[in-house]
Amino acid sequence: MTDIDLTVATPEGYGIDDGVRKRAAALGNPPAETHDPEEAVADADVVYTDVWVSMGQEDEREEKLRDFDGFQVTADLVGDRPVMHCLPAHRGEEITDEVLESDNAIVWDQAENRMHAQNGLLVWLSDAE
Repeated sequence: MTDIDLTVATPEGYGIDDGVRKRAAALGNPPAETHDPEEAVADADVVYTDVWVSMGQEDEREEKLRDFDGFQVTADLVGDRPVMHCLPAHRGEEITDEVLESDNAIVWDQAENRMHAQNGLLVWLSDAE
């Protein structure tokens, strides 16, 4: 829908849900998938990451930490690209402190923009009759 080129890097056994992949393909611009983080960022304008272990998946924590070893967003991986994260970040897991606190991180602006969008939604919902 946004007409962006998206490349997703995940370990074997993880990746884009089949339903999501089919919907994206139907829109004409399916995401590329790889198991190599360096390949994923090679032509990237922005690097985006999320937590490896979501709320409610704590029982899978050790397995996911092993599986995602090598997929951490580091300064070497990012280079001079902007970095985004939907927060909260698990520092030292999917992203290093160095990257999260770097000038490349637009994470805090991203969170502020999300806050304004959510506030607008709350105002709109509270005015709904």
